[in-house]
Amino acid sequence: MTLRSETGMFVRVEVDDAVAGDAAAAKSLAGVCPVDIFADEGGRVALVEENIDECILCGLCLEVGAKGGVRVYKLYDNDAQLTKP
Repeated sequence: MTLRSETGMFVRVEVDDAVAGDAAAAKSLAGVCPVDIFADEGGRVALVEENIDECILCGLCLEVGAKGGVRVYKLYDNDAQLTKP
């Protein structure tokens, strides 16, 4: 089940409950994203809506939390899911 999903013009970002509720993952995601899509709000992952389309598809967020816990979809490419580089 997805805790949060934000959709921009170019990408959609989803975070599963297991990752979103993990304080270590919240801190890691907030720290690893070069364009501040993720924020740590009291030990929970929050998505910063106004930054979603700033995603540079680096894949760093995919390394945090359980496998598949964070997903990025490229809306301009038939909803292709970003995979680890």
